[in-house]
Amino acid sequence: MGAYYDEVEIEDMVWDASRKLYHYPCPCGDRFEITRQQLQDCEDIATCPSCSLIIRVIYDPLDFEDDEDDEGEGEDTVSDSSDDEKLVDTMKKLSV
Repeated sequence: MGAYYDEVEIEDMVWDASRKLYHYPCPCGDRFEITRQQLQDCEDIATCPSCSLIIRVIYDPLDFEDDEDDEGEGEDTVSDSSDDEKLVDTMKKLSV
């Protein structure tokens, strides 16, 4: 993949609850977009649907690891071992 247009912190992006994604203005007039699922999967590239520019999103993957639990309706059956497994899976995704 080519060079990033910019690196943007997640705090500088805007959350669109109706489309369930973060967006950031693109110089072409459209918006860079990245979903919570992409962030949860440790993907950090936001794309613009109208041009070829991409940005790198700076964020803490651990902030998004519990998103699967949030989608379930109040399931409190998560054990400590599954938390450890999630951490190991996240670390594997981060290793190069």
